[in-house]
Amino acid sequence: MIEDLKIYCKNTEEYIPIDGGESLYNIFNTLKSRITIEPLCAMVNNKSEDLSFRVYGPKHVEFVGLENIFGRRAYVRSLCMVLYKAINDLYPGKRLRIEHSIGNGFFCQLKHDAEPLTRQVITAIKKRMTEIIKQDMPFQRRERLTSDVIEMFKLQGLHDKVRLLSTVSDMYTIYYKLDDIIDSFYGPLVPSTGMLKVFDLVPYENGMLLLPPLLTDRSKPKTAVKMPKMFKAFTDHKVFNDVIGIDDVGRLNEVAKTKGVPMLINVAEALHNKMFDSIASDIAKRFKKGEARIVLIAGPSSSGKTTSSKRLAIQLVTNYIFPKVIELDNYFVDREHTPRDASGDYDYESLYALDLEQFNSDLNDLIAGKEVKMPTYNFTTGQREYRGNTLTLKDNEILLIEGIHGLNPELTKQIPEKLKFRLYVSALTTLNIDDHNWVPTSDNRLLRRIIRDVKYRGATAKDTIARWASVRRGEEKWIFPYQENADATFNSSLIFELAAIKTEAVQALRQVPSNVPEYAEANRLLRFLSYFEPLAKTDIPSTSLLREFLGGSSFNY
Repeated sequence: MIEDLKIYCKNTEEYIPIDGGESLYNIFNTLKSRITIEPLCAMVNNKSEDLSFRVYGPKHVEFVGLENIFGRRAYVRSLCMVLYKAINDLYPGKRLRIEHSIGNGFFCQLKHDAEPLTRQVITAIKKRMTEIIKQDMPFQRRERLTSDVIEMFKLQGLHDKVRLLSTVSDMYTIYYKLDDIIDSFYGPLVPSTGMLKVFDLVPYENGMLLLPPLLTDRSKPKTAVKMPKMFKAFTDHKVFNDVIGIDDVGRLNEVAKTKGVPMLINVAEALHNKMFDSIASDIAKRFKKGEARIVLIAGPSSSGKTTSSKRLAIQLVTNYIFPKVIELDNYFVDREHTPRDASGDYDYESLYALDLEQFNSDLNDLIAGKEVKMPTYNFTTGQREYRGNTLTLKDNEILLIEGIHGLNPELTKQIPEKLKFRLYVSALTTLNIDDHNWVPTSDNRLLRRIIRDVKYRGATAKDTIARWASVRRGEEKWIFPYQENADATFNSSLIFELAAIKTEAVQALRQVPSNVPEYAEANRLLRFLSYFEPLAKTDIPSTSLLREFLGGSSFNY
């Protein structure tokens, strides 16, 4: 025993003496009578580690379970490896691809399979998963030379992982062994399969949905939610990825190392142009019938709503329809009437922070051809003011309104439905790291927001990460429940964008101190970005949606 060797356990708020070399799991077992959670992984000096991690020096340790985002991620990653193991046992040679999150779960397919993924097949896979979980098999963490791991993945037929590892420069690679299979993830797994008792696997569209536990009742899995419009938006982009032959980061890295980058950027930007043109054409058809006088544009944080509004406006003009813009923020109620959140702070994301009666009254007057006095909200005084600004709507003009509540029927409840066109904008990332590791859409948006906040808002990456959980709660309450109300969905992601923003994002994330809680997320994002070969942003056009975050846009914001 090393004299005076101790760790600080945040769960018990005390220093714990250790011998040195113990695993986190063994350390937890000495404390479990005083810790109420079942740990899935741990935060060690604000970095996530699996419980097999061995401690040789003083550390700050917090054991985390499903109540913590890092614990939930470890649970889902572990479920994914069990799913892969079950498929490998039942259908050797089948290629599992975990595509993206949707409908409360994670959409999965068996790629390039001539046989349909039937309910019977899904039931058999779920049954095998349950058997593996009951056997309580250990997830064994291993680390070897990357060149050796590449050969091991080749033998197992994981060519997507071979491609990825062949394009990164890590000397060593961490992987996990579960019985007779290996796999890799960019984060820790739980100690053993027996900890994964709550899950479901159900048919979903042309694949299946892997469902993790409910947070409100962890003894039950989440329930699948049908989202056909969102699913189509994902699928349309997946088809595009397949056509151009880039569906994972390994393939993107291969292009980044060639002279094909300008063509890739131009093709991806052309797809955005085509989508804007299609949406504008749909609006124009309804507008010419006396409908769609108001376009409501909504989406979560950093989805690119502002640039989408500007580019859509241009396409509408080519259809001889001239947009007039209304800023929803100008309809905030006076500050003393603003709702407060659970922390007691003013909740400007609440629908009821807006004067809905005045807003609807003004919209009806505008549609009727009346001149309307337009308000301005003074953020300094917290009061609505009238400064002589007026607005009228001519026969060839249309209202464009951008805001997070655009898809919520309550926002425009006094306006006839036929007069509204709702557009949902989000970065629905369709590029996978590899077959078993997808890119969360929220990570894409968080990275956009970090570089935008650093560049334009005087905020650090630490500041943005600290606020992100609150932003996400607001999205879950005010935006995501209304996604399927959209008349059209615009996927604002660009297949090359994470490689293009990597350099600036890494610079920002490296400024987060290691002694603050936000370092855990910064470190995770740095690990994630390490898989991407960076792209120079010089080839990105000034009209690109990505310029809203990178700078250099030809639009004014």
